[in-house]
Amino acid sequence: EVQLVESGGGLVQPGGSLRLSCAASGFRGFTFGELTMHWVRSAPGKGLEWVSSISNGAKSTAYADSVKGRFTISRDNAKNMLYLQMNSLKLEDTAVYYCAKGGLEFDRNWSSRGQGTQVTVSS
Repeated sequence: EVQLVESGGGLVQPGGSLRLSCAASGFRGFTFGELTMHWVRSAPGKGLEWVSSISNGAKSTAYADSVKGRFTISRDNAKNMLYLQMNSLKLEDTAVYYCAKGGLEFDRNWSSRGQGTQVTVSS
């Protein structure tokens, strides 16, 4: 069973930065490096929101308009790690952030996610 463990969340002031990490393991069939990976988030009172995606070879990335230009997704396939660098954080970025397992295609579909890491942006 795939395990996705997020870390790196915390309390940060508006304008600050955080780097989230996701350690992935337990892949069967397709390896981590063969799959598109995503970050999604859940804010208080809101549903799950797609944040960003990265293709298996990291050649393609995509971002929600709300984070474009501020967040950067990356991956290290040798280490089975997914990252999200978050800069210029805003109050509305407060949410639980999850990494999510995609498929072979570069799209926004995901099938499972981790337990999440809390990001709180507050002055």
